[in-house]
Amino acid sequence: MSDRLDGKIAVITGGTSGIGLATAKLFAAEGAHVYITGRSLDTLQAAQAEIGGNVTAIQADSSNVADLDRLYEQVGREAGRIDALFANAGGGGMLPLGQITEEHIDDIFGRNVKAVIFTVQKALPLLIKGSSIILTGSSASIEGAAAFSVYSASKAAVRNLARSWILDLKEAGVRVNVLSPGPIKTPFLLGFAGEDPAHQQGMLDFLATRIPLGRVGEPEEIARAALFLASDDSSFVNGTEIFADGGQAQV
Repeated sequence: MSDRLDGKIAVITGGTSGIGLATAKLFAAEGAHVYITGRSLDTLQAAQAEIGGNVTAIQADSSNVADLDRLYEQVGREAGRIDALFANAGGGGMLPLGQITEEHIDDIFGRNVKAVIFTVQKALPLLIKGSSIILTGSSASIEGAAAFSVYSASKAAVRNLARSWILDLKEAGVRVNVLSPGPIKTPFLLGFAGEDPAHQQGMLDFLATRIPLGRVGEPEEIARAALFLASDDSSFVNGTEIFADGGQAQV
């Protein structure tokens, strides 16, 4: 590794699986001390063991502001600052128009919008000049998809948060960018196909037909894009959205 994050302090919410875990592993290997969060103590402990060194696991639900306060109190006490914040936690499900419920909206916007807002806002006292905020978006934010309107709308909201926040943070010298994956082979994506491996593979094969590169992405590929945004290599990249989607949303 090249130690592109040598000595930096990184916080990754939702760091126990998929993109979050892959990014935490890469950041730690590149020299950062990484704080990861997750809701399940068992998965947190498993992720911490998989990452190895340079990691602190904190049980926290990003949609719970008290948990965020506790997270940043510990980071502040132990590290004193944050160089890179990856607001990655989120999720959602599918319901077509006509079946959308208040619970569906509250759950998705609670996790993907409200939680992102407070994840960033409560971190502000620890973010230093030159630090990087990365928000997880989605190629769904600029595409239409049946039964996916609420999730897609929540990710479109995330995109605009970055546009506005770079103006709010102009004097602070803090960068904000959005990293928007396309279909990535993660537990979140596979969950839409159920637990049958054959159904999961069938879904991956179908999704691959819609991607110009002809395949679904891997979490490690998104992690490398996150590394660029977290490192000084992207020091003049601000307010942008990087699509890592194999070209799906670009044609």
